[in-house]
Amino acid sequence: MTDFEDTRWLGKIIQSGNTRDEILLKICQYLKTKITHYNWVGFYIADPEKRVLNLGPYSGAPTEHVCIPFGRGVCGQAAETMATVLVQDVNSESNYLACSLDVKSEIVVPILKNGQFVAELDIDSHQKNSFKDQDQIFLERMGHEIADLF
Repeated sequence: MTDFEDTRWLGKIIQSGNTRDEILLKICQYLKTKITHYNWVGFYIADPEKRVLNLGPYSGAPTEHVCIPFGRGVCGQAAETMATVLVQDVNSESNYLACSLDVKSEIVVPILKNGQFVAELDIDSHQKNSFKDQDQIFLERMGHEIADLF
């Protein structure tokens, strides 16, 4: 997929009548299949009382990071700051939690519902410097569109 403007596919998935987790999984699968530099796509769901992220639906290699404390790693950093975190070279990140030696860059987009952090979208790439401004804009817009699922 090269056209980040066409999100009709997202509306179809959201309105499919499936459960939240089925919808999130289909989003992950779609993104991983259609965008070649998205090698792992997954959602982490916030547990604000415990201040942890729990692994939700994802598409890609299995990960041992099924529960991440706020503040730990790139995902935990995005949870704590409620801002997108983009790391073009994970080897330069001191707070990086390695999921795979293949991962070279990562973007994590928080999902806010009524101003509250509820989840995040985590995408890994096997290439350094693979995420562009259009990735961030597209993913943040998508986060707004799916916030009501949480």
